[in-house]
Amino acid sequence: MTTQTTTDKHAAEREEARKRALAAEITEDFSARQRARKQLERGWQLNMNFVSGNQYCDISPAGEIEEEDAAFYWQSRRCFNHIAPTIDTRLARLSKVRPSLGVRAFSDSEEDIKTARLCSNVLKSVKNRLDLDRVISRATLWSETCGTSFYKVVWNFSDGMVIGTDDTGHPLKEGDVNVVAVSPFEIYPDSLSAEGIEQVRSLIHAKAVPVGEIKEKFGVELPGRRIDEFSLAPYSSASGWKRPMDGDFRPAEENRELLIERYTRPCAEYPQGRLEIAAGGVLLHEGDLPYKNGDRGERVFPFVRQTSVELAGAFFGASVVDRMIPLQRAYNAVRNRKHEFLNRLSAGVIAVEDGSLDAEELAEDGLRPGKVLVYRQGATEPHFLDCGKLPAEFAEEEERIANEFILVSGMSEISRNSANPTHVTSATGLQLLIDQDTNRMQMSVESVERAVKEVGKQILHLYKQFAASRRLLRMTGTGGGTELFYFDGSEISADDVQFETGYDVTPAQLKEDMLKLLSLGLLRNEEGKLTDDTRNKVLDALGYGSFENARDISHLHIKKAERENILLAQQDVEADEYDDHDLHITEHTRALLSGGELAQATKDRIVRHLRSHRRKGE
Repeated sequence: MTTQTTTDKHAAEREEARKRALAAEITEDFSARQRARKQLERGWQLNMNFVSGNQYCDISPAGEIEEEDAAFYWQSRRCFNHIAPTIDTRLARLSKVRPSLGVRAFSDSEEDIKTARLCSNVLKSVKNRLDLDRVISRATLWSETCGTSFYKVVWNFSDGMVIGTDDTGHPLKEGDVNVVAVSPFEIYPDSLSAEGIEQVRSLIHAKAVPVGEIKEKFGVELPGRRIDEFSLAPYSSASGWKRPMDGDFRPAEENRELLIERYTRPCAEYPQGRLEIAAGGVLLHEGDLPYKNGDRGERVFPFVRQTSVELAGAFFGASVVDRMIPLQRAYNAVRNRKHEFLNRLSAGVIAVEDGSLDAEELAEDGLRPGKVLVYRQGATEPHFLDCGKLPAEFAEEEERIANEFILVSGMSEISRNSANPTHVTSATGLQLLIDQDTNRMQMSVESVERAVKEVGKQILHLYKQFAASRRLLRMTGTGGGTELFYFDGSEISADDVQFETGYDVTPAQLKEDMLKLLSLGLLRNEEGKLTDDTRNKVLDALGYGSFENARDISHLHIKKAERENILLAQQDVEADEYDDHDLHITEHTRALLSGGELAQATKDRIVRHLRSHRRKGE
């Protein structure tokens, strides 16, 4: 063996030892973070139990979820779940104010308008392809239940259109963005006191995945194991207790391994950040942070945080379920004790002198109607004890707790029960009551808006980074038609655009305001008429845009004029006889006055084109 061969062998052994040590360090780092937030996880599991209806459990002194035993076997332990309908109502309300991503031009220049339109179409395409509304609903369900949820925005190289084949004949795809909702159980920051992802230096995403998926992605074959300590089920199998009748709520996952991804923010040691992936004690990947998804093109974590209620000095937010659990326990106790008292009044408690009759037969049959009761001569006859009347305190306590549910959850009866206890009959008054509920949820609404806006920014940054070649985008255009156009990453900008994440008012308020503007005549032109363009926009805001576009072709003329503006940058274009010359003149003039940096030759061609419109329009 030569000296060079021996040196290479020793270097390979040292590298292998370094990788094993790094994998062990990542695994130990994950275990330490898992231990540090154990109580938080148990709190989330408790919330999930109460939402799902298992409300006779609690966190034991040992820090595990345990079932509470009844004091007596005959005690009623029914659940009167007020938490689940409250969460359903909050989710329904949040879905109505869900922001829709749009991009507004940074200025009136033609280039900024074109970029904003392209970015808006890209976001709409991603929304339709990924069913982004469903992803947002899933993340909101996690945040409302546990207090916090996350979005993971990544570039999937195995998605998109096929652009060729590799040396082995496997298809090569252009790649595309993927957005998934991530539960808080899978995210482990290095500091639980950080108030946002931007304050976290290191973040771990850990998830139990099939070993076959690990082999497919990283080419490493692992033996796999039974994973039960990382179960995200409401009922923890590690706690040692079972769900009644059904066994474990969720079975342990077989033939899997814990995939640990550790993200490190750029620093002096790692200017491009760091991504390290380990599973089963094996280092699968190490390198720079893969995505330039920051506001100025820097590399940041591909995660977006969403909370239900922000907490000062805490990375994970709080949930309204945390506040309702004590009330739910008290409400269940009052209702169950009330039912026990009513059972005593209806079934009765029988007093029997010892030895006067067969007590076992009486216990089995009771005092049914028509029963012949034979008791010992001289003994006192069996009789019902006087249980009194149902105390008024039961009804008072039940009503008081129900009112506290409204106070704590922020959902009044008009929203949760579709009831109007205030007897308000005015439409304006009812709308004010509904608006009060919306205002109480403002923190949750703003968190969803911020999260969706950040997701939109990261989507555009990933397209800018990876969409190097010309890509075909298919979009449903105005009036339901299909529009096809090509773009590449250089045409996308997430820094020079302003995101519109929806309105500050509900759709019903928006329609009402639009009708008021129409009645006041504020949308009419100087001649007192409603232009076709304005009418189209009003109908679109009211939800009837496609109806008007089916009859009106003005939008087609506007789009033709926009295409001509693009062609005029390269060549002269003659106006057609069938053009709506007024609309074309308006669009071409807007291109000249938009403030963009148009070449003088382009301006001259637009001016000549305007002359042809005026000449043919006479």
